[in-house]
Amino acid sequence: MIEYRSLRVALLGAGSVGAQVARLLLEEGEELASRVGANLELVGIAVRDVDADRDVELPPHLFTTDASSLILGADIVVELMGGIEPARGYVLQALNSGADVITANKALMATHGPELFEAAEQVGAQLYYEAAVGGAIPIIRPLRDSLAGDKVNRILGIVNGTTNFVLDRMDVNGETLQDALATATDRGYAEADPTADIGGYDAAQKAAILASLAFHTTVPLESVYREGITSVSKVQVDAARENGSVIKLLAICERLTDPETGQEGVSARVYPALIRRDHPLAAVHGAHNAVFVQAAAAGDLMFYGAGAGGVETASAVLGDLVSAARRHVVGGPGVAESTHAQLPVLEVGRVVTKYQITMDVADQPGVLAAVARILSDGGVSVETVQQSIGTATGMITLPVAAGHSDAPPTATLVIGTHEAEEAALAATVESLAASDVVKAISSVLRVEGS
Repeated sequence: MIEYRSLRVALLGAGSVGAQVARLLLEEGEELASRVGANLELVGIAVRDVDADRDVELPPHLFTTDASSLILGADIVVELMGGIEPARGYVLQALNSGADVITANKALMATHGPELFEAAEQVGAQLYYEAAVGGAIPIIRPLRDSLAGDKVNRILGIVNGTTNFVLDRMDVNGETLQDALATATDRGYAEADPTADIGGYDAAQKAAILASLAFHTTVPLESVYREGITSVSKVQVDAARENGSVIKLLAICERLTDPETGQEGVSARVYPALIRRDHPLAAVHGAHNAVFVQAAAAGDLMFYGAGAGGVETASAVLGDLVSAARRHVVGGPGVAESTHAQLPVLEVGRVVTKYQITMDVADQPGVLAAVARILSDGGVSVETVQQSIGTATGMITLPVAAGHSDAPPTATLVIGTHEAEEAALAATVESLAASDVVKAISSVLRVEGS
């Protein structure tokens, strides 16, 4: 039997992911040692309450509330507590002690990533965070390593399983957002307070991480434009289906050229958008995640899989743990993050994409011409026009039978635009809303992936 040296592993947190990591470390120790060339010894698990109920039965002697002492005796620290504090303090303590750190903490990485990377670089340690974006999907390492010699131009990602589950239920089952969210809660996909998910906050944190990595540029979380799905209606989803599209909450990171200066910059944003049903992301159902990468040389790449789940995310954590352990066996300093490009982060107003504008207008001669003139004056070019006659009820307009309504006749216009700058589109929508011929703007959706 081969005798291996031992590497001491400290685990912070024993929730759904942490408990699975601990279980796999204990159950698969021999197999992992054969891959690493060293034993991975779980020396302790720091938790707030050692007596709390857990889904996985673990040896009681491993639990402690003294995280600091546990950290100081470890070669590798796995942080799965979540939140900013005290996780940030513990990660900094671990890095400053020379230990490598593995984390799945997207909030921490999006908010304090540069500080943590600098701390790691100062002592030659390594910070791993594959599980912080996309759960089990391997996306961090491909962007950091496999595509390091390529130029990533654009990332379209479905990176929040809860919102994808909700929007998918609305599309496939015809549910309202409230009903779909209730189903997500019942099945454990949504928290009791789902604000972080449906408000787009979770996806924005992941967008900041992906953009920073893909473009070798620090992209602060506060620079990520964010819209959630709370305003997405069943009417919008049904109309998208009829037009051969689907609504998805997308995290979008891309290179842009500032039209005013000609300087290259980057954009990171999160919002619900229309994508055609023949796009690969349209086929991502349920609580799954997918990241679609467009690179200059490699072309189009897609990474798909479970975006959450205890054992699934534990898989990504263990992948990082094996990498960290191999580095200890081989020796040498950690590899610093590449943020040397430092491209400017452009405001969302500089984004150029297509749009679909749905409005209720007066059903009278000259309305279409008036609408077209407002769009033209705003620098927005019309690509498609759909019209239906009826009363103003949203994106789908019901016919009015003669003699059965006193409401003035209205029509619903659905305008598809060519590519336009976000700032120009926003100003044009304001002009449309103020026009005498437009009764209401029912919906403005961006069109991505075309």
